[in-house]
Amino acid sequence: MSESLDIDMPNIDAPAIDTPTTDPVPEPFEVHFAARVDRLPPYMFGRINNSLYQKRRAGDDVIDLGMGNPSDPPEQEVIQKLIEAATDAGNHGYSKSNGIVNLRREVASKYYRKYGVRLDPEHEIIACLGSKEGFSHMCLAMMGPGDTAMIPSPYFPVHMYGVILASGNVVSLDVADPDRFLRNVAYTCEHLSPRPKILIINYPHNPSSAVVGPDFYVEVVRLAKKYGFLVIHDFAYADVAFDDYFPPSFLAAPGASDVGVEFTTMSKGYNMAGWRVGFCAGNAEMIRGLGTIKGYYDYGMFQAIQIAAIVALRETEAAVENQSAIYQSRRDVLVNGLRRLGWEVQPPKAGMFVWAPVPEPWRSSMSTMDFAMKLLEQGNVAVSPGSGFGAAGEGYLRMSLVENEHRLRQAVRQIGKCLSEG
Repeated sequence: MSESLDIDMPNIDAPAIDTPTTDPVPEPFEVHFAARVDRLPPYMFGRINNSLYQKRRAGDDVIDLGMGNPSDPPEQEVIQKLIEAATDAGNHGYSKSNGIVNLRREVASKYYRKYGVRLDPEHEIIACLGSKEGFSHMCLAMMGPGDTAMIPSPYFPVHMYGVILASGNVVSLDVADPDRFLRNVAYTCEHLSPRPKILIINYPHNPSSAVVGPDFYVEVVRLAKKYGFLVIHDFAYADVAFDDYFPPSFLAAPGASDVGVEFTTMSKGYNMAGWRVGFCAGNAEMIRGLGTIKGYYDYGMFQAIQIAAIVALRETEAAVENQSAIYQSRRDVLVNGLRRLGWEVQPPKAGMFVWAPVPEPWRSSMSTMDFAMKLLEQGNVAVSPGSGFGAAGEGYLRMSLVENEHRLRQAVRQIGKCLSEG
């Protein structure tokens, strides 16, 4: 796996070392992290996760609406293909870090079938160990000290800290109003020197569930060409949408592949989160840069998983649509339940989360983190505090739709009881 380096070293006559007769008192040994690690703040969800663990260890039945971790299984034929492929001895060696060719062809087929986008599987698609890994390594490929990325705010943590770990700088822009977001992109490019190198976008948005139409991406491409920045679109919730809303692909905008790439994943609609199957598609040079980084970091995902993913892409689109319908029903249960409690909640059009404003009087009397801890400690319901997604998230909670309808109704009852007693 590694090769030794042949280095000619000069002959050195080292002086003799005096051995002390008694051991000296050892000085404290310090470990110093790299500056990029020191820039990371304490993990915002650590307090909640620790309390959740302790309560479950004590036997409490906690309803976990914190993480977007699908609880439904993949389709049975996908699991069966994984088992079959795993019994083939030929699938247990190192795989290609960019993904086997038939998997990349299947991704290209889906893009054409669903979005009308033609992609070259050889140069414009690469498989990733989940889209989060791909995004982080794309930041390493494209950014360095002095480079700046514009990101949506509130932000999914990797959109901020993937840039920071690549030694880049971040400008966060309010994501709630798409037109305002685009105006802020133009304003930032006009007034920041040097200009930003990257624009990171994420629609349907995590955590706020904000959505856009196709014209938004047309304007993004225009601005990218005008100001010379590259675009990375995190399209993680492409397959989870409600009320006849169809999430558009960035790559469907004319000229999009000239300026950027798009990340997709099989974690959400296909219920394959733990399988870690994601893709990056679009600009061939950016794909090549990501491939270069990945070539040094990994040997690709287990080939049996890739083979099973082909079956999922090829044969389970109806199941993906059905999964969206399941999430829509769960959304309605949670939103309607919270509204009955007096919460002012808007139903999302896509994604796996409800972005709920904390109701009064708690919104003005305690932090979002303290309110989330109250629901956990007194109501046995775990949620994500909005402050975990940056300052713009303060005053909100993110609630995932991964529990079934019965558990969501129970969560609403427990929240109502907790707040009425408080």
